[in-house]
Amino acid sequence: MHPILAVGLGEILWDVLPQTCMLGGAPANFAHHVNALGGAGVPVSRVGNDDLGREALSLLVCRGLNIDAVSLDPEHPTGTVDARVDEDGVATYVFPDNVAWDFLALDQSTLTLAGNADAVCFGSLAQRAEISRRSIHRFLDAAEKALKVFDINLRQDFHTPETLAASLDAANVLKINDAELDVVRRLFSLPQGEQPALQTLMKRHGLDLAVLTRGDKGSLLLSPDTVSDLPAEPVDVVDTIGAGDAFTAALVLGYLKRWPLDNINRYAARVAAYVCSQPGAMPEIPHELRVG
Repeated sequence: MHPILAVGLGEILWDVLPQTCMLGGAPANFAHHVNALGGAGVPVSRVGNDDLGREALSLLVCRGLNIDAVSLDPEHPTGTVDARVDEDGVATYVFPDNVAWDFLALDQSTLTLAGNADAVCFGSLAQRAEISRRSIHRFLDAAEKALKVFDINLRQDFHTPETLAASLDAANVLKINDAELDVVRRLFSLPQGEQPALQTLMKRHGLDLAVLTRGDKGSLLLSPDTVSDLPAEPVDVVDTIGAGDAFTAALVLGYLKRWPLDNINRYAARVAAYVCSQPGAMPEIPHELRVG
């Protein structure tokens, strides 16, 4: 059997921290973790034809990722984000606009990749600009056989109810954290309570799975007929950058291997806890966490 081919679709950027810069962006993080866990993770994105863009591509290659679907933008700079980590290791972000991934473009080889993908993970941030939003949905339309995971990833005010609703309609799986669920509840007049709110979204948009992460309060996986609600793995947090993307990567691999929801939930929490124990979004993953 070939490894699970899972695409991270959207932004590649540099996390600019007080002491250092680290390569990141949720789709790139997702692709890295899929690859590190035994799948075939591929980023689809755009970087500037500048020093940061070339360094990003070099680092992705060093981490074993295929970068054929990462295009170079001759006019716009590689994306950056100012990240701040508080005393509990929790990160917040500020994103400059008009960067390369706002102008994501697809060629025929990238659309062929879409047709071969087993899974695609996408979010709302990379849809803040019309060009990239259209490209993302064109890729999703071409990914006919893929599991489509909407990792909602709300950042600043880079989302609208219309964008979120269209993304939910395009997805099979919603992945959301507790703070984001509060925002979505207000936007879509969802009922109180985690399960009622998620069940409403599932019914409205035909989702097969809803996933709620709550940091140190554990994670909830909800299918039409099964619930998995497990505590978080204990961990000494260094920072939380990339942990949610690692959770999503592990979730996708377990789901496509048809594991029971409790097994998927437990495995994803274990992977995310490990990433929280390491600095940056793309740490090396221990061999014992691989499933490929």
